[in-house]
Amino acid sequence: MKRLRELREQKGISQLRLAMDLSLNQNSISRYETGEREADYTTLVALADYFHVSVDYLLERTDDPKFRE
Repeated sequence: MKRLRELREQKGISQLRLAMDLSLNQNSISRYETGEREADYTTLVALADYFHVSVDYLLERTDDPKFRE
């Protein structure tokens, strides 16, 4: 998920900070960013909520970061 890295870096947040904020492991964040591991549904939603973007944006299914209801 390269968008995860982009969002994290834009906010100036370290992998460790993000992991701590979401009660995840820093190693998991690293693996999500490199594509070595895929986030489960619950984690995807948590990441999208954290960065105020849609899950589709995180998964690069759209270039529009806005969440639409």
